Amino acid sequence: MMVETQGDFLFSIGPIFIGAVFILVFGVIIFTIIQGIGTWSKNNQSPRVNTNAKVVTKRTSVRGGGETRARSIYFVTFELDSGDRLELQVDGQEYGQLVEGDHGDLNFQGTRYLGFTRRAN
Repeated sequence: MMVETQGDFLFSIGPIFIGAVFILVFGVIIFTIIQGIGTWSKNNQSPRVNTNAKVVTKRTSVRGGGETRARSIYFVTFELDSGDRLELQVDGQEYGQLVEGDHGDLNFQGTRYLGFTRRAN
């Protein structure tokens, strides 16, 4: 009868652990891609909406940093005439031009921001 040593155990469980981590990472990547395609498709099927809105608030989310390049993602919350609020992702230039309290015409399709035309009060 042969006694299994600690080293033998690590060599037998190591490849299984590495394989499981690889499958997990690959699964997360595939899930993210499928989710992105689903959102893109849903936005394409949604009607384009042009409505009166007010810029309520703005926020940023920073991803990365440290050993990787930091990336800022910009969001603006609009309040529609119905009282509903809608947060949309915008690019940096739009983010810089929109001011809280602005009134105007919001153009969007699903969760896709298409533009905002400011109106004089």
